[in-house]
Amino acid sequence: MLGGKDNFDIDRRFLLDLLPAFPECVDIARQNRLFLYRAVRFLAEEAGIRQFIDMGCGLPTDNNVHQVAQAFSPDCRVVYVDIDPIVLAHGRALLASNHNTTVITADMRDQQDILKRPEVDQLIDFSEPVAVLFLSVVHHLADDDDPRRVLRTIIDRAVPGSYLALSQVVTDDPQRGAEMTARINASGIPWRTRQPADIDALLDGLEVVEPGLLDIQRWRPDPDQPSLQPTDPALVPYVGATNRGKGIYEYGGVVRKP
Repeated sequence: MLGGKDNFDIDRRFLLDLLPAFPECVDIARQNRLFLYRAVRFLAEEAGIRQFIDMGCGLPTDNNVHQVAQAFSPDCRVVYVDIDPIVLAHGRALLASNHNTTVITADMRDQQDILKRPEVDQLIDFSEPVAVLFLSVVHHLADDDDPRRVLRTIIDRAVPGSYLALSQVVTDDPQRGAEMTARINASGIPWRTRQPADIDALLDGLEVVEPGLLDIQRWRPDPDQPSLQPTDPALVPYVGATNRGKGIYEYGGVVRKP
């Protein structure tokens, strides 16, 4: 969906089977990648954050977190976390010469394990503000995973002035959301489409950075930010579906620990 080449036939077949029912997925993936750039730029350039933990980072693509952050402050440090060992292999190749960045294979649901990793201890100083990123991965947390615990373990430990950036697929139509949840879970992918109020409830006590928690297209839009790779021709018919009023979109923003 991001126009890259590092994907597998089973991924492509799953997506092409899903899109007729939920065509918004292409827009959501691309909008989230653009949001990542704007959120990390804000954190590095305006908020002065110099260390980042990116949960569920996925395969490297254009404008990864370390590339955006280090473009604005070369001393930024980034720890990538993903459960997929293929991500580790690709990440190590990408980061071989970058000593301020590392990738670890870990389950984002097990925050205590992540905190014990020596790679985290080496790069992240918890006496200084940190930014924790959960970008387009919160919907992979089932209710039984206790998403509040997962999202807040590190930010609650962190010093004041730390940030949490997140995004999650939501809907204003609970029936359609339930259908999406059932469909994706049936494929073997953990998934929970939520409503915006569900996400708001996880973030009480944290200060919401302007313009707030909202459709991520509207979070500090910048028509001049770097563009993504062209959309795969097979996916072009689905571009623009989030603007056709079916009520599924990516919701999120940035919050600060006071």
